[in-house]
Amino acid sequence: MRAVRYHGTRDIRVEGEVEEPVCGVGEVKIRPAFVGICGSDIHEYLHGPATVPCTPHPITGEQMSVTLGHEFSGTIIEIGEGMTKAKVGDRVAVKPNLFDGGCAACLGGWVNCRKNFGFVGFSGDAGGLSDYVVVKEKQAIRLPEGFPLNLGALVEPLTVAWHVVNHGSIQDARTALVVGAGPIGLAVLLVLKARGMESMVVTEISPERRELASTLGATHVLDPQTEDVVTKVCAMTGDAGADVAFECSAVQAGLDTAVKGIRARGTVTIVSLYGEKPVIDALGVVLREKHVAGAVIYEDGDFEAAIEAIWSGMSIST
Repeated sequence: MRAVRYHGTRDIRVEGEVEEPVCGVGEVKIRPAFVGICGSDIHEYLHGPATVPCTPHPITGEQMSVTLGHEFSGTIIEIGEGMTKAKVGDRVAVKPNLFDGGCAACLGGWVNCRKNFGFVGFSGDAGGLSDYVVVKEKQAIRLPEGFPLNLGALVEPLTVAWHVVNHGSIQDARTALVVGAGPIGLAVLLVLKARGMESMVVTEISPERRELASTLGATHVLDPQTEDVVTKVCAMTGDAGADVAFECSAVQAGLDTAVKGIRARGTVTIVSLYGEKPVIDALGVVLREKHVAGAVIYEDGDFEAAIEAIWSGMSIST
């Protein structure tokens, strides 16, 4: 079969003689329909390998080269033994995270925070950029009848945003600051809008992304290159600052803006995966009793909740 394979920095190849995967016990074979390109894919291409294993992966036992694609939808064409729910013909979005279940985080039920990090599309031969892919049944999340498969490929990044907002202490929050309007920042904006956030301030250097943020419902869109974002946010909030902020830019300046831009006892949720470790104004956090938290991928139930939210019309994506 054909597959898009990652061989190292700036070395991605479309290969036509990759061995077709075999559907085993408790597994399903999927014909991918639509596949998203994640920022992490671009990072691997330009600067990697980082997530892609150079030595045998602790979960899959595989290493470079790997088949890419972790944001994807498709149709089940074959089921292995031991199936309980999946059927041939089901249209699904794939939940790509892998975990071994043995570390303290997994045993505590926090599989998204596991010690051994793995992903379909990064950690072995399985990946959505191929003619066929085999995954565990529990990773093939069934889409409602009539759910478009192109929208199905957006479920994974939208679920990241769903999880982020779940952990963002938005109860009673009226103003949210979203720093960075890339795909995840825009997805966070969509979820905040779906949750009824009153005021959503987005800061972004790209004019195209600023325009898109405005189209998708941001109440204020700021250019940090020409505007003092913190001063503007304080002016909007009676000199208090935003109730919550979501750092989606992956740059030091963005983190600084998020931390400075929230009110006393406000919460910053860091979504970004930084190439270089940032620093934080710890004294400013302490003196204003601010909260800084992290959120990574998603946990059990998030995929289903995001699909239901999209399908029920909570998100303007539909």
